[in-house]
Amino acid sequence: MRTLVVFFSFEGNTKLVGEAIAKTMDADIVELKTSKQYPTEGFGKFFWGGKSVLFGETPELINEKIDVSKYDTVIIGTPIWAGSFAPPIKSFISQYQMKGKRIALFACHGGGGAKKCFSKLKEAFPENKFIGEIAFVEPKKNTEESSNEAVKWASELQRI
Repeated sequence: MRTLVVFFSFEGNTKLVGEAIAKTMDADIVELKTSKQYPTEGFGKFFWGGKSVLFGETPELINEKIDVSKYDTVIIGTPIWAGSFAPPIKSFISQYQMKGKRIALFACHGGGGAKKCFSKLKEAFPENKFIGEIAFVEPKKNTEESSNEAVKWASELQRI
């Protein structure tokens, strides 16, 4: 079985977790990159991130095309913005209509919202089998603990 880890990382938290998962599962990994630059500090960071989610923005992805057909399992990672997944994940959803995949979800946050985020992601990917979900609180503040948790979760996914 081939596995893909695809994620968007704003401040490096989701990237930290995604890389640990991909390494554990010997998976291919893609970090979604956008042409749009989001503010990284102060009120603007939260305002623009929240606005982007509320208005359903789908920023242009500048990654090479991903051939999702060659993967049985796709693991999707996102920061939680305004109780949902980040807009670049919405762009991924709109570009890649996946069916019949095994999908696992992970999210990184500093204040909750994982259950709602996972519910929205599951709605966005009907006709797939969801095999797991996990949330991480500010992984970069607890790098070793978060990495260990990601490795453990990835190992469990391999047995499903």
